[in-house]
Amino acid sequence: MEGLWSGPPDLDGHVADEHWIEVESGVSIRVLVWKAEEVSPDSGSVVMVPGWGSLFEGWRPLATEWVKSRNLIYIETREKASSRFNRGISKDDFSIERHSKDIAAVLENLDVDQTKIDWYSSSLGSTLLLDAFQRGELGGRSSILLAPNPDFRFPLWSRIIIYSPLPMAAFRKMVGFVAWVVDRRTKEEGQKTRYRRALLAQDVPRMLLSARWNLGYSLPEDLSAIKVPCAVMTAASDTLHDFDKVQRIADSMTNCEMIKVPSNQYAHEPGVLKEIREFHSSLV
Repeated sequence: MEGLWSGPPDLDGHVADEHWIEVESGVSIRVLVWKAEEVSPDSGSVVMVPGWGSLFEGWRPLATEWVKSRNLIYIETREKASSRFNRGISKDDFSIERHSKDIAAVLENLDVDQTKIDWYSSSLGSTLLLDAFQRGELGGRSSILLAPNPDFRFPLWSRIIIYSPLPMAAFRKMVGFVAWVVDRRTKEEGQKTRYRRALLAQDVPRMLLSARWNLGYSLPEDLSAIKVPCAVMTAASDTLHDFDKVQRIADSMTNCEMIKVPSNQYAHEPGVLKEIREFHSSLV
């Protein structure tokens, strides 16, 4: 599993600079940076914030094409097995606000101008950005938010598991069962593969504490304070992210459009750059 969470990815000759950036005392998160050749300084950077427990391998096809034309920063949030804790952990270590503070710390460390960021995020990554935009903690030139979660209302069976007073060894043994259930609930084949691989690669104590915190969270219903031009991306075939809830998120912002794509898997592949570039061009 170690190789899934470390090592600078080589994208057809474009090798990432791999960093572990300290975001608070005793906590560092993994950040991958690619600098494209012959790119205007005014072009800024694409900053990717993937979903809960997401592995980079699921984003490799899209990133491989994107780094040919844009500077790209890929940030792995702290619930992932790549993060480094030099102390004990608690549920509050994985709050939405804590995640957004981590993102802000990374940008400061890398000296990134937020006014020149084009965000691309998924699921938990999209939710934490919306929360941070609403509070004014993060900004940007544009943001495409794939499948944001207004809340984390896990099914009853999973809530029972999450709050069970079981020893950690038992939780580790149950990961395979959870992967099996998610596989049955997922319609898209590509999405099934990505979720199964990610679930089996997790640091279980971190994911458990993160899940317990997420269960109590809801995105604010009023997102009208968001100034970053946004597009919410969704696919009707994505059975793990409620289409109607995603639509309501888009409707709650004053400066947002919907981008409907054929599938969630499509949003991880080079073809989606067509929709992304069309949205970016519409803002010029």
